[in-house]
Amino acid sequence: MQQKVQKVQQEQHVQRAPKKKRKRNIRWTIGEKMVFVSFFAFALYSSVTIVSNQFTIYHVNKEVQQLQTSIEEQEKRNRDLYVQVQELSTYERILAKAKELGLTLNENNVKVVQD
Repeated sequence: MQQKVQKVQQEQHVQRAPKKKRKRNIRWTIGEKMVFVSFFAFALYSSVTIVSNQFTIYHVNKEVQQLQTSIEEQEKRNRDLYVQVQELSTYERILAKAKELGLTLNENNVKVVQD
């Protein structure tokens, strides 16, 4: 019986001994290498494309804002010129200018034009 106990103790002793870990050399096949390289190339291409598109969008938006600003300025100038035309085309001003140039008002030759 002691022999069995010794064998059991030896087996337990053997089982408790730390096992050496082996380093596994991972061998990649050519196909796996090509898949990884193509994945990284695609990821790089995609990221460059996205950044390039964002850069282009930024510049287009900047141009649109500049155009909107210039349109607003031109509309303001147009409104100012319209007001000036309205002021210069009043009946009293035209009559005064005509008298200044030596013209007289003949009621028989006046024709009324309506818009």
